[in-house]
Amino acid sequence: MSTPSTDTLPDYLHEDILLHPEKREFPSFDLRRLMTSVFEPTEGCKVCILVDFDEPAGLIRDFAFLGEEGFPIQKRAYQHFYEELRNGALDDLGMTGGEMFAYKCTYGSNLDLEDEVWDTSGNQLSLDRDIYPNYDIILCISTFSATAPLTAKCKEYGFRGATMHGLNDVILSSGLAVDYNEVSADAEKLRLALTKAESVEIDFELEDGRILTAWLGLGGQEAQKSHGLCRGRTPDIANLPAGEVYFVPKDARGQFPMKYEDGTLGVLDVSDRCITRSTLIEGNQATIDAHNARLADDPMTGTLGELGFGTQVLPVSGADIQDEKVLGTCHLATGRDDHLGGDILPTMFKKHENSTHDDILFAPHKTPNFNIRQVRMHKDGGTEILIENFRPSRFLMDALAAGR
Repeated sequence: MSTPSTDTLPDYLHEDILLHPEKREFPSFDLRRLMTSVFEPTEGCKVCILVDFDEPAGLIRDFAFLGEEGFPIQKRAYQHFYEELRNGALDDLGMTGGEMFAYKCTYGSNLDLEDEVWDTSGNQLSLDRDIYPNYDIILCISTFSATAPLTAKCKEYGFRGATMHGLNDVILSSGLAVDYNEVSADAEKLRLALTKAESVEIDFELEDGRILTAWLGLGGQEAQKSHGLCRGRTPDIANLPAGEVYFVPKDARGQFPMKYEDGTLGVLDVSDRCITRSTLIEGNQATIDAHNARLADDPMTGTLGELGFGTQVLPVSGADIQDEKVLGTCHLATGRDDHLGGDILPTMFKKHENSTHDDILFAPHKTPNFNIRQVRMHKDGGTEILIENFRPSRFLMDALAAGR
């Protein structure tokens, strides 16, 4: 495939920007543009905002959290979404509503939400009775991802929505400021380039020179995409910022490295699609022991439920919701995958708090101790390199440039 003249490419697809996304320039965040591009049509739709707190009843009443220390995500939800909707965006978009509600923090990625929710007058309501059936579009701007539970609820109640957990200023000025028509088009190009892959191999290079290889069997399945568009009237949830191509692995084996929240580094052994054991590289042995105890107690927590590749040219935000969408990164995820069309359901876990969907992102800023030496895709009897040293391959760059 030949690369078209750079004169025909958008600025962000020039090779210098593709390989150095921090150089990309973005327009200012515009809620009207975001809502129109993601949710067309908005005319006649009733919208609300969900946020989360440890103590939602007191903090949401009369927006008490605005006068408290902390709560940066919820304060951005108020400033950039609630206030903007109230200050003309609702009328401009032909929408109604604009209310904000608070639910109790789940303390885990994609755990089901408790049904209790509170309005800004301090009244306790029910998500199932008062929110889901009565709003057409729900914007969830929270501490932890709620994509999986809201995906299940939207199919039951018929609403559309978006999840934007971990919202920060970098995300507002880049990942939510882009043209989602372009995001969707680029994601589709890379989806077509990767779809029906038989398998993917990832070589991880450790600081001591060791190479760990993880093999993921995909079985020729259709690749899926997170592309940010949630248009028409079909119930759906967009995960924003969007921009990835992903698979639900059918099998997996080998090893890959893990950086735990406390900085401990370990090697994870994988067989039959499940993480079976963690071994210490450096750090806290107790962290490794706790992970191994969790795997022994509830083996479903080690099931690999996703393999994802970023498709966007974005700067590092420090939040995985954006950083896993960056071209040249990849991520694995453990746990529930029913929202991705997989077969791992919350009911299959021993404990409710274990039924999370946890992304494991490999990116230079996130895992500086590990290099992605190479990612290879096996498809149609051939092999294509996808990523080398956290850089998109020529194969991916040419796929993005195709048709421009």
